[in-house]
Amino acid sequence: MNFRTQQAANRRKTIGLLIGMGVLVWLVALAALTYFGQSTTAIVPIAVGIALVSVWGSYYGSDKLVLTMTGAKLIQESDNPKLFGLIQEITIASGLPMPKVAIVIDSAPNAFATGRNQDHALIAFTTGILDVMDRDQLQGVIAHELAHVANRDTLVSAVAATTAGAIAIVSDMLMRMMWFGGGRDRDRNNGNPLLLLFSLLILILAPIAAVLLKSAISRKRESLADATAVAFTRNPAGLRSALEVLERDSTVVHQKSNSIAHIWIESPLDGKAVSKMFSTHPPIAERIAVLKAMESLN
Repeated sequence: MNFRTQQAANRRKTIGLLIGMGVLVWLVALAALTYFGQSTTAIVPIAVGIALVSVWGSYYGSDKLVLTMTGAKLIQESDNPKLFGLIQEITIASGLPMPKVAIVIDSAPNAFATGRNQDHALIAFTTGILDVMDRDQLQGVIAHELAHVANRDTLVSAVAATTAGAIAIVSDMLMRMMWFGGGRDRDRNNGNPLLLLFSLLILILAPIAAVLLKSAISRKRESLADATAVAFTRNPAGLRSALEVLERDSTVVHQKSNSIAHIWIESPLDGKAVSKMFSTHPPIAERIAVLKAMESLN
């Protein structure tokens, strides 16, 4: 279970989940045509267009949007030379350009990365994480966040969010059609009752399935970032120790919106009766166990 094996496995699983999202879109379109007939053919491109505008607009302005939502403030090297020095070490090891750096005034230890690509990346740290972590631990956190940049996780998240959003919009439109006159179209189709029932179930359950797939993709990208961080530092103990600090700490960042929960190194929503299936992060204990296994190979 070295970092290369972990990276390859998580990339394969991400691709599989994205393919699953595509299959779900196809099933929704097929169910719509089966249940309502040809009158629904224009809904899918309309829904995709709405989702593209909303999600990709956020994607291109992700750094500014997240700064506003989290209250993070950009800093210069003169504000924290030691932190910038650690970040520069990882950029050299990873071959990435130097990102913008920001600080969130919050006592809860946490960090995140955002930005639409490597040239527009931003990583931020709470004051809490800078206070409680030592050099090796902070280096592991920085490597994890820069791994998200290297793996283009903002792009992957945007693709997943766009697809899930389109499915939700299509399903909502079709359910409204069903209640407001869609039955007449259905009766004209004279379809197989069992097939119509199956199509209806797909329309009802598809948005839930899309959210589950989106959450699963986010979890795989977190695991991939952990493995990639080890590739950058060759020191799984640093990140493992950092995650142990986060596991022991019970404080939660003040900005814990559902829309940005996935960007933090530790989700602010975990441990709050959130089902593992809907969680954006793997359980922190599992992440620690994987890193310990990597340590044993060194």
